[in-house]
Amino acid sequence: MGILSTIFSKIFPSSHAAPAPSTPAATTSAAPAAPATPAQQVDVEAILNGLAQKNPQKLNWSTSIVDLMKLLDMDSSLTARKTLAQELNYTGDTNDSASMNIWLHKQVMIKVSENGGKVPDALKH
Repeated sequence: MGILSTIFSKIFPSSHAAPAPSTPAATTSAAPAAPATPAQQVDVEAILNGLAQKNPQKLNWSTSIVDLMKLLDMDSSLTARKTLAQELNYTGDTNDSASMNIWLHKQVMIKVSENGGKVPDALKH
């Protein structure tokens, strides 16, 4: 499991996957476009704020990839962040951790949004 997958698993509830039709008849009579309808979005900000309230550390997850990873009880080391950068096809200098961290946070928020997370536009920079 990659780091991004781990982030998803910690943000999204296990029931996040598209719900199955309630009856077998619904499957056969559904319009072809029905499966493309996205599942209800998960309010990522509310979930992460809830975790932050329970955390004894004061973590600024909304701007810091390090704090976001700490909040999700993940390894936030430079090595872990470089691995995440590789997963997300970062083309910049991974030794410039400040630039990489900003890019990583933005990309993670975009990916979460693309995968059913309701993320405020301000968090996608």
